[in-house]
Order: sequence, then C-alpha cells, then structure tokens
Amino acid sequence: MTNVPELFGSMVFNDAVMQERLPKETYRSLHKTIENGNELDITVANEVAAAMKDWAVEKGATHFTHWFQPMTGRTAEKHDSFISPQPDGKALMEFSGKELIKGEPDASSFPSGGLRATFEARGYTAWDPTSYAFVKDGVLCIPTAFCSYGGEALDKKTPLLRSMEEINTQALRILKLFGNKEVKHVWTTVGAEQEYFLVDRDLYDRRKDLIFCKRTLFGAPAPKGQEMDDHYFGAIKPRISAFMKELNEELWKLGVYARTEHNEAAPAQHELAPIFATTNLACDQNQIMMEIMKNVARKHGMVCLLHEKPFEGVNGSGKHNNWSISTDAGTNLLEPGKSPHENAQFLLFLCAMIKGIDEYQELMRVCVASAGNDHRLGAAEAPPAIVSVFVGDDLAEVLDCIEEGKPYAGSKSGRMEIGVSVLPSIPKDSTDRNRTSPFAFTGNKFEYRSVGSSQSIAGANTVLNTIMAEELGQFADELEKAGKKDFNKALNDLIKRTIKEHKRILFNGDGYSEVWEEEAKRRGLANLKTTVDALPAFLLEKNIKLFTTHGIYTEKEMRSRYAILLDSYNKIINIEAHTMIDMARKEILPAVSRYAGDLADILSSKIAVSESVGIKVSHNMEEETLTTLSELCDKALTQVVRLETLVAKTDHRDELAKGEYHRDIVIPAMNELRKTCDAMECLTAKDMWPFPQYGDMLFNI
Repeated sequence: MTNVPELFGSMVFNDAVMQERLPKETYRSLHKTIENGNELDITVANEVAAAMKDWAVEKGATHFTHWFQPMTGRTAEKHDSFISPQPDGKALMEFSGKELIKGEPDASSFPSGGLRATFEARGYTAWDPTSYAFVKDGVLCIPTAFCSYGGEALDKKTPLLRSMEEINTQALRILKLFGNKEVKHVWTTVGAEQEYFLVDRDLYDRRKDLIFCKRTLFGAPAPKGQEMDDHYFGAIKPRISAFMKELNEELWKLGVYARTEHNEAAPAQHELAPIFATTNLACDQNQIMMEIMKNVARKHGMVCLLHEKPFEGVNGSGKHNNWSISTDAGTNLLEPGKSPHENAQFLLFLCAMIKGIDEYQELMRVCVASAGNDHRLGAAEAPPAIVSVFVGDDLAEVLDCIEEGKPYAGSKSGRMEIGVSVLPSIPKDSTDRNRTSPFAFTGNKFEYRSVGSSQSIAGANTVLNTIMAEELGQFADELEKAGKKDFNKALNDLIKRTIKEHKRILFNGDGYSEVWEEEAKRRGLANLKTTVDALPAFLLEKNIKLFTTHGIYTEKEMRSRYAILLDSYNKIINIEAHTMIDMARKEILPAVSRYAGDLADILSSKIAVSESVGIKVSHNMEEETLTTLSELCDKALTQVVRLETLVAKTDHRDELAKGEYHRDIVIPAMNELRKTCDAMECLTAKDMWPFPQYGDMLFNI
C-alpha cells in the first residue's frame, strides 16, 4: 500500500529538504533572496548547489538540466552530467553555484518571433528559486527563466514572474488603504483542471492523423457517442484505474498536488485536478503533469491525447484555470467577509477584475487562441468565444442594488452603502455554476474555462495578473488622493461607478444561445471566433500600453509573441492539410477502390448467374453501394486535387494574410474532403477500411 505522506515530494528539493541540508545562515539568506527578489550571493549559491547535488545523487541523478518553458508551449531540457575529470584519470561529481544560477543552452532553434536571427545561437537560463528543483528520470531539473543574449524574454515563465511581482505591488497598495499593514506579500494562486483522452497505442500507431496532428482528420461517428451521459463520473475501468494509480504516484513524488480524478463527458475522456498552488508553481506543475501523463500512458499500452478536439462529434478537452488572490497571512481576497469592512475590500477586488475583463476582453480571447482551441470554443462543451463574467444571481443582485442605491433583500438597514455598517453580509457560493460562462466567479475564485487542454497556462495567468494589477493600480491612485477622511465616500463612488460602467460584461445566462450572441453584439462585446480573428487584437495600442507600462513585455517582445502564435497556427493547418492529402491518396482512396473492385466482381458474378437462370435482378446491395462509392470516390479525388492546389498557393504571403487564407479557403476545403471520406467510411466494409474507426478508439479500453 502506498504511503502517500512519505511518497509526496520525495523527488523534490523542497523547503523541508533545504532546512535539513543547508546551514541555517545559508537557508535564511536564500529565503531573503526569494522573498525580496535580490541577486543570489555566489557563496550562498555554491552551498545550495553542493547540497542540491548531493541530494540529487542520492536520488539516482547523474545529470542536471536547466528546465525551461520556451515559446513552443512545452518544456525544454539540455542534460549535463555532474562528472568533473581529475588529473589522475578519475572523476568527481561536482556542481557549482555558477552552474545553478545560470545556463547557456543553444537558443537558435526555439521560436523567437524575430527577436533574434537564426545564426544568433546564444540564450541564457536563469534559476527561478521560487520553484523547487526536482529529480526526474535520473536528472536534476532546475526550473529556470529563458532569455536572449540581449535580455528579451524567450519563454513563458519570465513574463509570468514579472506579472506576479506587479500584482503584488498594486495589491499591497490597496490593502494598506484598508489599514492592513502586516501583509508583506500577495500571491495569485491557480488550480488547473486537466482534461485528456486515452486511446490504445496499437490503434494510435495506425492513424497518421493522430501521429502527426494529435487529432483525427477523418472519422465517421460511432453508433454511440456520449448521448447517454453514462461515461461522465462513471465507474473507472481497471486499465484506466491502473494508469491513474501510477500517474498519481509519479506526480506525488514530484510534489504535484494531484487530487481529483474522474471520467469526463466523452467516452475515453478523463480529468485530473490538482490542489491550488502559487501561480508560477502551478504552471510548472501543469507542464510536469502533461509530460508524466504521456509517459505513464505509454507504459500502460495507451497514448494520452491532449489536443483540444481529437474526435469530432464528442466533447473536446479544456483546462479550467481556477484563479484567486491571497495574502501571505492566508486571506483569500476574493472571499466575502463577515464584516462590512471586509466585504468592502472584497467588492473592490471583485470590481477590479470585472473592470479588467471588460476593458481587456480581447486579450482574454488572445491568450487562449490556437488552431486546436478553435475547434472547441463555442461548441457544446466549452464557453463561447465571446468573453463574459458570471457572478451568480445573488451577487448580481447585490451589485445592482449598489449601482442603483436601492435596498437589498438581505440587508436589514435598507439602503446599500459601502465601507460602513449598513453593507450586508454578501452571499458566498450560493448559486449554481454556469458551464457556458468563459469566466465565472465561483465563491472565492474565478474559473477561466476557455484555456485549451494542450496549452501552457502561463499565458492566460500572465494576462489575468496584469489586468488585475492595472485596475488595482488605478483604484489605488484614486483612493490615495481621497485620503482617510473621505475614504468611505470615495470607495462607495468608485465601486458604484465601476459597476455602472462595466456591467455589460456581466452575464448569467446561456452562453450558447443565439440570443446571447445578438445581445453581446448590442452590448459592444467582442466576438473573435477564430485565432486569426483574435491575434491582431494583441497588438492594439491599449494592450501594448498595458504590458509595457507594467514591465511585463516590451513592445518588441509582444510583437515576437504575435508572430510566433500566427506562425504556429499556419504551420499546424499546413501540416493537417498535407496529412489529409497523404491519408486520402495513400490509404482511403486505394482502400475504397479495392472494395469497389470486389463489389464489381461480385456484381458481375451475380448478373451472370441471374442471366443463366433467366432471373432479372432490379436492385441489389452491390450495385447500389458500388454506384454511390464510385461517385464519392471521384468526388474525393477532385477534392484532394483541389486541396493540393490550395495548399501550394499559401507561399509568398505575409503571415496574417496566410492565416486568413487558411481560415477562409483551406480549412473549408479540408472540411469538405473529410465529409466525403467519412461518407465512404460508412459504406466500406470494416475490414477494408485502412485505419481504426471511432468505435474502436473510443470504446475499446
């Protein structure tokens, strides 16, 4: 039986290990560095490195790596051994503070979006001491930031760390205004629920679309999908249970707070949810989670699919990003309090987020934009592309009463006034969740449901932190000018005005309805349906000002990310189109042609027999099927040729024009080819179809 407390964090150089292995003065110095963001003294770094190396070697490590998160959205590693040659021909295991603090991986082949030329290979990794080192597969992994020779951020972690510092600065200003001077640090925390599919590896290996694109480009629906709702929260099958057991143990060793696991809505779909952690640690752990999921699945003869829409016609996969903000004293600033004073503070933080989502709704869409997520957003399993905020009926009524200055049913004093005793107790988590809302307040946190399952959560949380920092900063500027004497009046006016000016973003209804789409248009809300629609909004003047003012990105870094995201979109569509052409030409059309030939032979034999006995056959299966398949086969060939021609024309375009061309011309042509090929699948004998079908993949484990 697994001893979870003993297993948990056993492969992590965490705070408990540091206290045990580091001299007291070294440990205190390291903690001051972490808390204050100061540069680490080299003497301290050498002592930390020595202790870290000894611990890692005891855990079986022979190498170390600066583990970082480039703009691919995945993680990167370059392994160096601890071996240091000695004059007598032997070797020692050494690791210096210099090696701990800074690394120099080759940066030439990572996406840079024009920040550097291909021949400029130098890049630097810098240790992030706020995220614990860990041992994975015999390698000491040291979480780091990644930047160019010129200092530009080439990763997803650096902007996230910058945003965490900025929201800390602005939140402390607000807390000081409320008389809270004891708090030294404010953290944002995240719990990211991870959805995924599991398919049999043998079946996966027989489908080029899954191998190259991680989603099925062809596939007729199985006779049964998810319409019976019997998979959701259903009993977990033994093979999946064995996978989940090992997955949990591997994650627990690495300090990942894996807690909740269950079957999701679609067949073969599952979910794993962790406990909240500080945002940068949560981002690191989610990257670890995705990697370990894939590794453990293969050990169990399966493949873990993290694509947002691997199977047409059933739910896709998201990553619900539960975001909150807390003090170092453990106070959740998004939790209604017990006193009017506490509730006033809660309302200010709530209104800051509402205002931020309204003013930067396009950014909220951009940070979840990808070719994969385009298939999922707006479908019946994910929020729409229109960004809105759900607060529930009770809290919405409180906000209405504040705006209009009218009595609230829960108030004994009648009139609503903030910051003084007449403000009533605010209901917490007293309403149902809204699955159609992109951004829902759920009691003491916001759940951002639009993040795609394969995406790094760093981008979304960088945006959330930054817009919250911007609004808190604006609020602090206004309230600081008011002074202590007029604080309550200024606070009341500020919250009332914020609600009035930004209530258009609040919506508690059905986000899937056509009525809401029309209503959102009337309200002036953005509806950026595709990645190509969304990405240009990243470079709006207000967004450039937001990020540069708070020091999250330079304008150059922003333009590089725009270029990287657009380039990634175009490459993904191009790969998918080429894969469709390859599968259709080399697998589908030959298989259907062979089956049609068999039908023709049978038909010829039947006609010969019928003529010999003088019987006229008016209808038969072979003739009707052969006729339909022949027409579909010719149609599919025409569509393949057209798709080949269209793909060839994507050259010599700027990236945005290429993206628009892919969206408007290539993708519709791909959809038409799929429709024809899926129709042929329904008419072709199962043993003649060239690759596993939906029923095989979704229901065989």
